[in-house]
Amino acid sequence: MKSLLEELKKGKVLVSDGAWGTFLFQRGLQQGECPELWNITHREDVFAIAKSYIDAGANMILTNSFGGSPVRLKHFELSGRAVELNEEAAKISREAAGDNHFVLGSIGSSGALLMMGEITEEELFEGFYIQAQALKQGGVDAICIETMTDIQEAAIAIRAAKEATKLEVVCTFTFNKISSGEFRTIMGISPEEMVSAMKDEGADIIGTNCGNGFENMIGIVKEIRQVDKTTPILVHANAGLPIFHEGKVEYPETPETMASRVNDLIDCGANIIGGCCGTTPFHIRAIADIISKRK
Repeated sequence: MKSLLEELKKGKVLVSDGAWGTFLFQRGLQQGECPELWNITHREDVFAIAKSYIDAGANMILTNSFGGSPVRLKHFELSGRAVELNEEAAKISREAAGDNHFVLGSIGSSGALLMMGEITEEELFEGFYIQAQALKQGGVDAICIETMTDIQEAAIAIRAAKEATKLEVVCTFTFNKISSGEFRTIMGISPEEMVSAMKDEGADIIGTNCGNGFENMIGIVKEIRQVDKTTPILVHANAGLPIFHEGKVEYPETPETMASRVNDLIDCGANIIGGCCGTTPFHIRAIADIISKRK
């Protein structure tokens, strides 16, 4: 397995991929349909999305497995196929990435609230363990636990991933800007609290994804760097805040707009930069071009 940390120690800023769900829907995924099932039923479409980001200049891609824990798959009556769906997700991205690029196994939040008693810690751990193990079997180089808002759930996911795979683990939270100008998750967690807790659990790389364009991501990275000067930071930004236009969700930031803030984001301390909702291979290409010109 390749090491993200070793690559980052060379002083490189790495480029990650962009949105997945956006393109699954463009290719025909319907509301209420399981995205992870497409790893079996529409393998060529999933492969095409993964390959498009490699062709755009990404150093790494994720897997189509964000909702692949048995807990989330239960909503589609597919929890018994968790191993199959996650392993295939990893195989698809591995094939697209080849041997010279990294593959990160995507693990999203469960959607169940511990504090409300909707699920137990044991059930959460088991689900994340099964998912992470299957992703490793499929060939990922690291695990990316993403779009987290609750420290307790994220901590369980990190422990499960570490025990199941012994791979490097990335953990990203989604923050919103509050009236004071600071950032918090919907559970009230600050970037500072996230850093301390995730580092204690053994996260190798920390960061933020979704919910914000580059402007707010710069603020979040600054808050992280106030308390942690050395841990690598991954940023997956939206192409701006979503707007509704003629019944459709649109993202306003063009590839050129996002690329214009890349140097600012790096100067604040970001080490891996990619996209989330609304970003395309064109956005990733623009980001990669800026990074390649940095000295």
